[in-house]
Amino acid sequence: MANKTSSSTYFPTTLPIGTIGDLLAGCTAMLESEGVTEPQREAREIVAAVLDVPKFWAAANSIADASPDVAIAVIRAAMQRAAGAPLAYAVGRASFRHLTLEVDDRVLIPRVETEVLVDRVLERCSSNTRRVADIGTGSGAIALSLAFEREFDLVFGTDISLDAIAVASGNAASLRSVLKSSIEFRHGSLLAPLKGEVLDVIVSNPPYVSFAELGDLPPDVRDWEPSLALLSPQDGLAATRELVRQAPHHLAPDGLLAVEVDTRRAGTVAEMVSVDDRYGDVEVLLDLTGRERFVFARRV
Repeated sequence: MANKTSSSTYFPTTLPIGTIGDLLAGCTAMLESEGVTEPQREAREIVAAVLDVPKFWAAANSIADASPDVAIAVIRAAMQRAAGAPLAYAVGRASFRHLTLEVDDRVLIPRVETEVLVDRVLERCSSNTRRVADIGTGSGAIALSLAFEREFDLVFGTDISLDAIAVASGNAASLRSVLKSSIEFRHGSLLAPLKGEVLDVIVSNPPYVSFAELGDLPPDVRDWEPSLALLSPQDGLAATRELVRQAPHHLAPDGLLAVEVDTRRAGTVAEMVSVDDRYGDVEVLLDLTGRERFVFARRV
C-alpha cells in the first residue's frame, strides 16, 4: 500500500468534519482506494477504537456530531492504516482479554492465542500461587491481565527491550487503580532481571519465528512489528531453549512453566522439556483452532 495518501481527498479541508457518518464515509473511501481489505469494517473499527466504544457503535450513531479532536484522531489513524500500518498501531491501542492496552511499533500486537495462554495459566493457579513472572512482556499484556484477574503478591514482567518496558509501564500506570496485584517491570534478557527471585509461575510468549521464515510473514507483521519480539536464532528455538534452561533456577517446587510456542515446533519443545529431569507433568495444550500452541510443565 502506498504512503502518498492525502486526507483532503476524502475529508473536507476544514473542520468540523460534521457527523460520525461523514468520518466513516471518508475513512472507507480512503482505505478502499489504498487496497485495504474490508474497508467499511475497518473504518468502523478505527472510529470505535478512537472513541473507545463497541465496534458497531459508529454505524448505529452515524448522525452524531464528530468533534474536531475525534475527527483529527480518526483521520490520522486512517492515514496510518492506508499506509500499511496494522490496525492496532494505527489507532494506538489493542484489546486483550478484559483490558485495552496502548500499543505502537515498539511492541508486538497482543494476539488472541495468547489470551488462551492466560486462561490456561489461571486454571492452574491455586491459593498458594503468590509470585508470577511474564518473560518477554512486550506491552505487558500477559502480566497486566494476570494482575487484573487474580490477586497475587507480585507479578513481574521482564523484557530485553527498554522500549517495551516503557510501553508496559505506561499501560500499568493507566490501569493501576483496577489491578488486583502489585506489578513490577524489569529490564533485561529473559530471567536475568529476576536473579534471586523465587516464583510460583513463569509464563512467556517468547520470539519463536526463525530467520528463514521472515519472508513468509504477512507484510503488516514483517514490516511493522519489532523483529526482536518475533525472531529467534536456532530455527526459532533459541529463546525458548534458554528459558527452559533458566526457569528451574527460579521456580519453587511444583512451580509452573507455561510457554507459547510455534505450532510446528510444539513437539520439539515438549521433548526439550521432557528430557530435562528438573521438570515433570509436561503438557502440550491446544489453541482455539485445535493446534498445538502451548507447553506446560511443573518443577519437580
